[in-house]
Amino acid sequence: MTGFSGVRVALRTDGVSVLIDVADGQLPSIIHWGADLGDVTEEDFASVLSAVLPPVAPNLVDTQPHLAVLPEHWTGWTGRPGLSGSRDGRDWSPKFSPTRVTVNGDEVAGDSGVLNVGQATVVVQAEDPAAQLAITITFELTAGGLLRSRAEVTNTGAEPYTVQDLVLAYPVPENAREILDFAGRWAKERTPQRSELVTGIHLREGRRGRTGADAATVLHLGTPGFGFAEGEIWAVHTGWSGNHTHYAERLSTGEQVIGGGELLLPGEVRLAQGESYQSPWLYGSYAEGLDAVARRFHTFLRARDQHPSSNRPVTINVWEAVYFDHNVDRLVDLAERAAALGVERYVLDDGWFGARRDDHAGLGDWTVSKDVWPDGLHPLVDKVTELGMEFGLWFEPEMINPDSDVARAHPEWIMATGDRLPVESRYQQVINLGIPECYAYIRDAMMAILDEYKIGYIKWDHNRDLIDSGTSPDGRPGVHEQTLAFYRLVDELKAAHPGLEIESCSSGGARVDLGVLERTDRVWVSDCIDPLDRQQMNRWTTQLIPPELMGSHIASGRSHTTGRVHDLAFRAASAVFGHLGIEWDLAQATEDELAQLRDWIAFFKAERSLLLGGDLVRLDFPDPTVYAHGVVAPDRSRAIFEIASVGRSEAVSVGRLRLPGLDPERRYLVRPVLPGGAPHGLQPPAWWRVGEGEPAGSVFTGAALAYAGLRAPGLPPEQAIVLRVDAVG
Repeated sequence: MTGFSGVRVALRTDGVSVLIDVADGQLPSIIHWGADLGDVTEEDFASVLSAVLPPVAPNLVDTQPHLAVLPEHWTGWTGRPGLSGSRDGRDWSPKFSPTRVTVNGDEVAGDSGVLNVGQATVVVQAEDPAAQLAITITFELTAGGLLRSRAEVTNTGAEPYTVQDLVLAYPVPENAREILDFAGRWAKERTPQRSELVTGIHLREGRRGRTGADAATVLHLGTPGFGFAEGEIWAVHTGWSGNHTHYAERLSTGEQVIGGGELLLPGEVRLAQGESYQSPWLYGSYAEGLDAVARRFHTFLRARDQHPSSNRPVTINVWEAVYFDHNVDRLVDLAERAAALGVERYVLDDGWFGARRDDHAGLGDWTVSKDVWPDGLHPLVDKVTELGMEFGLWFEPEMINPDSDVARAHPEWIMATGDRLPVESRYQQVINLGIPECYAYIRDAMMAILDEYKIGYIKWDHNRDLIDSGTSPDGRPGVHEQTLAFYRLVDELKAAHPGLEIESCSSGGARVDLGVLERTDRVWVSDCIDPLDRQQMNRWTTQLIPPELMGSHIASGRSHTTGRVHDLAFRAASAVFGHLGIEWDLAQATEDELAQLRDWIAFFKAERSLLLGGDLVRLDFPDPTVYAHGVVAPDRSRAIFEIASVGRSEAVSVGRLRLPGLDPERRYLVRPVLPGGAPHGLQPPAWWRVGEGEPAGSVFTGAALAYAGLRAPGLPPEQAIVLRVDAVG
């Protein structure tokens, strides 16, 4: 196909426009990604293009630079190129020319004018005959206005071609100069950090072989001072569960991009003739305010056919109750106590298999331990299902203890490079799913367990970084193949067992990304269930995923990770804005605590369609000791908010909180919800109208709640209150 000077596509949905230009025999460029421009004429498109092209400046190339979504070095672009690779040093700077463009599968002729196609998929194919390479770039504007893209490179030559890097880049206007992304560590994931974008590159590389507790997660670039409700923001997320890249770059010419892709280790992708490598999806969200950026991700995820409903079962996981002490009578007693409270899913954690009496041995030997379970898991599974709960089981399929039967039989299955084993972490190594025989062994062992027992849920753990992760005998790096094998294993298990749900847990929240969530049904936010830390972690995990995909459990009174002690009211209020569970030895709970817990579970069950199906709103509030957030029904008829005191304010009263997201013309009754009783030290404000029994609350217009606000109740540090908002009249 020739004549590409006229192939121009305008995508548009949900307040977003994306203008794609395939012109002058060059790769496609995005000339606008941002606010809705309406229907675009040929003249409109040409005007926008002329407005964004930089001038021909002194001491630069003598033509106007063309910034493609896959930036090319030959054009004069001196920033990070989209494709890096070579044939032993040759063909390292390709010059691709388009050969075919399709929109929703239909081929588009050149000079066809501007195609206003709304929500659509655009595919551009291009070739470089001299470099003997072909490239395919796919754009999708999805439900909710999320832009995602990926590229696939194919070697058309006889000699092998090594791919070193393949990233895509979206243009961002020059008024966006503030960066927000995330840092973190084990038990303190998704800690926000801000910085200024200066000339050069802000590069976040994940080299852990998994997403990582310190992952950037979502890289935002916005107008300085942007918050939850205000400021133009352009954000990207790399949907990949292995080594990966996020970056923002500003050139001395003033041009700016944000992008990402997979981070490839040396020699990981070496293409023979006819072979291809496809990058992961790069997701882009443009909106006004962080909440709107997040809602685009949420809308996309909720539109998927496989997305779980908001009717998420209340779960108990036994890890912090029993650890490796798998006593059948104790576990049955815990099941009976949980069922009496209204729990709907029971998960048996680590320690049920092989020689796994602690974390030193047994990983990889996926058969039920006869020493601990002489009758298999049947007594517990039967009791759990008899009580009306679903049974779930813990696995860590990608890991292996050197002290295990499988490691002794197949030491070559341990990922390693050189003549050494990688440094140990948690007494374990990584088992190489990229080896077909090893993959088959793990798959068949898991299938046997799933075939024998009635298991509706897997907690899938992944408890160490991939260091020196090579493949025997030559030690070539294997993280790329390991990630693909993990995806394939999940797909096979789910295909064989329809309805099986899988949670992604990776030392807590070290594998939270849209690659893993293409296949799994929730993520474990963190191994830390301390409600004070979870206030921060849950708040920012929802920047990518909606609450129904976020495991959020009520912890023991004393946190197992921090040692802090919290009232049940704070623990429960912090947990109900997610997929609720319990991680607590209920045999140690008092009767009063059990009564409170029963009330909180009943509240969650009554309200989970809103808690897990509403639109997320988070409040910008100047006092850092207060976190406030909520969910609003899509029809704006109801909302539930939480106000949490996470520190001791310098002011006697923190003042008024504005509750956004409601219909300004409607009137709403606002009243506190007090499952299990009022929080310790509560000081009710006047609008509660406290009389006998429950507070009656007051009626306000949506406009008054959004702009005048409500006086916050007085709360001591590490207490929270839940407010219910219902339209009246």
